[in-house]
Amino acid sequence: MSPRRPAALASVVLCAGLAAGGGPARADSPRKEAESFLELFQSLWKQVYRVASEASWKASTDVTAEHEGQRTAANQALAAVQGDPTVIEKARGLLERRDELDPLAVRLLERVLLNAAESPGTIPEIVAARVEAESRQSSALDSYEFCLERRGEGCARPTTPNEMDDLLKSSRDLAERLRVWEACKEIGPVLKPGLIRLRDLRNRVARAMGHASYFDLQVADYGMTTEEMMAMLEGWIREIRPLYEQLHCYAKHELAARYGQPPPRRIPAHWIGNRWAQNWDGIVEDVDLDPLFRGRSREWIVQQAEAFYVSMGFPKLPTSFWERSDLYPVPPGSSRKKNTHASAWHLDLERDVRSLMSVEPNARWFETAHHELGHIYYDLAYSRPEVPPLLRGGANRGFHEGIGELISIAAQQVPYLRQVGLLRPDQDVDRTKWLLNEAYSSTIMFLPWAAGTMSFWERDLYAGELPADQWNRRWWDYVARLQGVEPPAPRGEDFCDPCTKTHVNDDPAQYYDYAVATVLKYQLHDHISRRILRTDPHEANYYGSREVGDFLRSLLEKGQTQDWRALLRQATGEELSARAMLDYFRPLVPWLAAANAGRDCSWE
Repeated sequence: MSPRRPAALASVVLCAGLAAGGGPARADSPRKEAESFLELFQSLWKQVYRVASEASWKASTDVTAEHEGQRTAANQALAAVQGDPTVIEKARGLLERRDELDPLAVRLLERVLLNAAESPGTIPEIVAARVEAESRQSSALDSYEFCLERRGEGCARPTTPNEMDDLLKSSRDLAERLRVWEACKEIGPVLKPGLIRLRDLRNRVARAMGHASYFDLQVADYGMTTEEMMAMLEGWIREIRPLYEQLHCYAKHELAARYGQPPPRRIPAHWIGNRWAQNWDGIVEDVDLDPLFRGRSREWIVQQAEAFYVSMGFPKLPTSFWERSDLYPVPPGSSRKKNTHASAWHLDLERDVRSLMSVEPNARWFETAHHELGHIYYDLAYSRPEVPPLLRGGANRGFHEGIGELISIAAQQVPYLRQVGLLRPDQDVDRTKWLLNEAYSSTIMFLPWAAGTMSFWERDLYAGELPADQWNRRWWDYVARLQGVEPPAPRGEDFCDPCTKTHVNDDPAQYYDYAVATVLKYQLHDHISRRILRTDPHEANYYGSREVGDFLRSLLEKGQTQDWRALLRQATGEELSARAMLDYFRPLVPWLAAANAGRDCSWE
């Protein structure tokens, strides 16, 4: 099916949906009317979604002008179907009679309107401009050539994101680290003009359907207001702040000694082993997991991730997953460029699942492969007749991330690493150092970035319409206040450092999903460890446990058919809370207090 054909058919099929109800709404048949409309709409929408997903996959795995054009056309067709004025009118009319409808139909109609708010047909020229601008922005990001050394107008040393990440993790040369850090920020000014335009287009699209801003529209996926979301995020930041301050203090003194510098008040960004200081790998030198993967292949990494799920009773991945995925780095010298951000894809909302990664045999990709397959198995679990296509998604977006993150925890547990032969049975492990490494690499240092810097800045960008000549300053204000980090040198508005983050361009106004996922994963892990495996959460091994698999499946197979709050209460007996996360890291508190005794820990 070509990208243009679905858009042309949309009005015909939707008119048929109206006709099925006998023209104007009939007081004696609201359930039947809703059923007929939703069946017809979902049938068309699912076909167009597949075409758009295929086009986006091609544009992400082989960045060319031709594929960008195909992605733009396909996404415009999807936008036309989702935001058709007939769809909006019909869904609103039916929801006026929600008390007479089946609860599942109400959820479906609300999802129809949320999807329509991304591309309302009442402003087709704005929607088309947004789709085109987003495609162009993605292509600019995916095709950019990072460069560690420039010679005249050319690049003497092109580099990849994987190489930059490896250098920031391993290099002890501050001058080299600075070159890497600055190279990864060069794309910011390139992307800023596009983001200025996209901010305006996204807000105009959201407001056409009554949302105050594009940020408010994205928060609506949770059934929350922006004020409620930000209050929840701020609460988590406050709760972890005492532990974060102690971890920050330990890190800045350790790094200062490593680089032969006096301890700073705030940590220079290029000292940290991540391009955005979102996680702090490499702080704990005694816990370097990469050597465990020597002699392992890239293929083994992904195969072992699949084996993890199969051991819990999940099926093997479809053959098509292995045939159609793009799992490994582009070979050196190849002219093909692809998106290097790991992702999972559900192209037909049935069995066509794929992953886009650049797997290398190291600890980061071992964890990432387990995470991404968590998304894949979530997709497969809710792809069943009981879950309508429009509701084949996570209970909320954070749930989808949370399941991937939950398995990331499981993939780092010592008993699992021993079982799969990465750790010898007699190999000593300093459990305190491992826990410390986990706090730095994936959790405590991450939360003020996800719940704070990214979420606050994007809230300001969309809801506050922050002027473009204040973007970089506001960004670094948040990084300083919430993370205790500062740039190596002053960064004026000729830079756009937040623009360098993939999600700001391609997955906007949703980064709090990762904060929700971070809190959720420890809540689920605590329940699995204590209630199902009957063990300490630091000793849990999911591998081979069909009971854990059954518990996970009971969550995943529901999709969006149930309110996420109710689903979580049923599963764990608790509301979403940081309690389990703080309990998990509580053993670090006395250790850090002793390590930081006598040190200046302030950064304000």
